[in-house]
This record gives sequence, C-alpha cells and structure tokens, in this order.
Amino acid sequence: MAPIVRKEEGAIYFLTDSRSEKVGDIKGEVIVHLTFSDHAANDYLFIEGDAQVFNDRKKIHDLWTPFSKAFWDSADDPNIRLIVVSPNRAEFWDGPNSLTVAVKMMFASVTGIKPDLGDHRETGM
Repeated sequence: MAPIVRKEEGAIYFLTDSRSEKVGDIKGEVIVHLTFSDHAANDYLFIEGDAQVFNDRKKIHDLWTPFSKAFWDSADDPNIRLIVVSPNRAEFWDGPNSLTVAVKMMFASVTGIKPDLGDHRETGM
C-alpha cells in the first residue's frame, strides 16, 4: 500500500480493497502506527494516528493514480475503499550513512568521545 499524503488536509490516505484484512481490522476509529524508512539515507519515520475506513467515491477518484490500475481496473471499482489516517504524533530519526557511522564509532572508541549519530525529533500533531 502506498501512502498518499495530503498535508493541507492533515491526512494520509491509502487506497485498499474492501475485502482486505485491513478493512476488517479497522472498525470505527482505531489508533494505528505507520513506519517509513529510507535505508540509503538512514532516515526513519514513525507516525501514530487515528484510522478510519471510508467509501467516499469522490475522494477515491481524486486520489486515483496510474499505479492504482495494478490493483483495480478503474476508480469506479466498487471494492475500493479509503483508509484515512489522521496523524497525532510523529518521530523522525535522521542518521548518517553506514560508512559515516562506522568511522564515527571507530573515532569514539579511540578518543572516548561519544559519537553524534544523527538527529531525533518528536512532534505532536
């Protein structure tokens, strides 16, 4: 599932199938945890938010992309649903790449100076 982020709406959307387990797991409004990573950049993101499932046909059309055709023939498929996540808090870890970490760790072991291995930020939404 690919996230569709609409910052101005304060929401992260996912197109999913009405027959998926995810739809069955989200009854009413539930708290979910999303994690994203970019291993090459050594960046990691954790988001906690409230999730709900909707059958908003207009929004489904709005969020439809050519990649969606991998799962459904068109945005008019009656089995498409929206999972809408409204983020409550997030944590972001930004670290140096693996080679930089190795060099910093070696330097720290020789000098006794604790290494700076990146940045961590937390925010409430």
